[in-house]
Amino acid sequence: MTITIYHNPDCATSRNALAMILASGEAPVVVEYLKNPPTRQKLEALIDAMGVPVRAVLRQKGTPYHELGLDQFSWGDEELIDFMMAHPILINRPIVETPKGTRLCRPSELVLDLLDRPVASFTKEDGAVVVHHEK
Repeated sequence: MTITIYHNPDCATSRNALAMILASGEAPVVVEYLKNPPTRQKLEALIDAMGVPVRAVLRQKGTPYHELGLDQFSWGDEELIDFMMAHPILINRPIVETPKGTRLCRPSELVLDLLDRPVASFTKEDGAVVVHHEK
């Protein structure tokens, strides 16, 4: 199974999601999207695969979100994607893409449903224990 994680190593949520993937025995493709942002076509495909509005992928904290006026709801999807292409820090993370689906894994344990061999339990960086229950 090919797993790709759009990862920011400075983000605890992203590190936890990556650690859960690794704990499942998978060797994911890790894309540090701040260094290697997805193409516009790839970003649009990820958003489409997640089935969420473009605005749901925008990150506010630690970004120029407010300075750019993105809290104004007059921006259209194409314009929001333009901003994410110009400022990749606006792309929320981690986005994980697997044959089982594509998802913004916030909180990080959302990644477990995308894995073929999820870990039974996992301790996150903050000490919180995540127990995976099959659906």
